[in-house]
Amino acid sequence: MRSLRNWLIILIVATFIVSCTPAIPSQSPVPPAVNSSQAKSPEVKPANASKVVALTSLSADIIYRLDKNKLVGIPGSRLLRENAEMSKLPQVSEGQTPPNLEKIIALKPDLVIGATGFHDQILAKLKELGIRTMTSRITSWQSLEELTKEIATEIQADPTALIQSYQAFISTKATKPESTLVLVSSQPILAPNKNSWAGDLLTKFQIENAAAELQGQSLQKGYITLSAEKILETNPKVLILVDFGDGEINKLKEAPFWNKLDAVTSNRVYTLGYYGLVNPGSIDAIAKACAQLQAIVSAKA
Repeated sequence: MRSLRNWLIILIVATFIVSCTPAIPSQSPVPPAVNSSQAKSPEVKPANASKVVALTSLSADIIYRLDKNKLVGIPGSRLLRENAEMSKLPQVSEGQTPPNLEKIIALKPDLVIGATGFHDQILAKLKELGIRTMTSRITSWQSLEELTKEIATEIQADPTALIQSYQAFISTKATKPESTLVLVSSQPILAPNKNSWAGDLLTKFQIENAAAELQGQSLQKGYITLSAEKILETNPKVLILVDFGDGEINKLKEAPFWNKLDAVTSNRVYTLGYYGLVNPGSIDAIAKACAQLQAIVSAKA
């Protein structure tokens, strides 16, 4: 059972670890070029979206903040249910279950936004039905800003104020970077390198990520598997543990190497939630994680 639970954690991380640039919304195939003697048809551009279904909590949150009247369907997520108004919108999925195609079609959207990898099949079916789709990958702060701009273009909204609000989240940065290690699970022990959302977030705060340049054989892009020996060798000054609410943190604290780490002996161990740090989740989740990271870099050794 322990092995199954640990692999479920890895599956959750893999599901929501998504990478950089938002993809361009799907379009019809480009017609073959014509020679100069042929009449040129005016370029047909897709209409701006007025009814959007979001399949991820983050894209739903971004749309709602840009123009809530354009959002007609959302995924089932506790992050969105925290917003009383947004929770009243039709839900097209719940938890890790695939989105319901019939529910999406019933909402008559002119654009559906999903996550690369996780929503490929449902988006392909929607595209076959003539519904425009867009995918996103988020593994960096830049990709968050790019997704926001892409969505704003689609719904004819101004993203300036929202993007400026993002910058306020990272106003405080480390002045004396200390070796820091983020541990996501216990069996195997996973840590984000620089190619993940969590790793890039640490960089934004000028936090010295001890695993930034490490590469390994982990199935999750942007994450590496660490041995107890490697953790002892790294011996970070600061430890950040990700709490899934399943007791994994306690297993790490029971490991033989735990009390030998400088971060533990100097009481520099911090706990952050999964949303915001590992999976962006929502703007509020990102803001909360950033506030916690600001507190960490401001704390005195």
